[in-house]
Amino acid sequence: MAGVCKIEIRESEVELKQLLGQAKTGSEKERLQVLYLLKTKKALSVTHAAEIVGRNRVTLQNWLAEYRQGGLSKLLSKKVSTGRKKTIPQWAEKALEKRLKLEEGFNSYGEICQWLESKLGRAANYKTVHRLVHYRLKASPKIARLAQRRTVSEKD
Repeated sequence: MAGVCKIEIRESEVELKQLLGQAKTGSEKERLQVLYLLKTKKALSVTHAAEIVGRNRVTLQNWLAEYRQGGLSKLLSKKVSTGRKKTIPQWAEKALEKRLKLEEGFNSYGEICQWLESKLGRAANYKTVHRLVHYRLKASPKIARLAQRRTVSEKD
């Protein structure tokens, strides 16, 4: 019969119910619920289980393929998105943060761009540097210099 699930679920109904109660994320619960529905025969096919869970049949088939390959650990493992690499790596960010704390500071974000390229060999555009310094490091290129000016003007 087409659509009938041919998968051997190794965990018992009791174990699956326990795991459902312990699941922390929605995706874990959904995946365990599919196994539970198929194990208890409340869903006779993948299509029927997909209707109950509110997902596409193909999604459930992908989940079951993961379960066949590596069991529960593979099914419940989190997929980490690698994302795009940062233009300015962590080590360069730390060096910039140290440099921003020095009294001489920078005159502008453009000067920071030049410093990154000349001293650290990292080319970054103005917008990237501004976001890094202003929003992530919560700094300003001119803050350190202002402190220096105040001490000079207070002496006069």
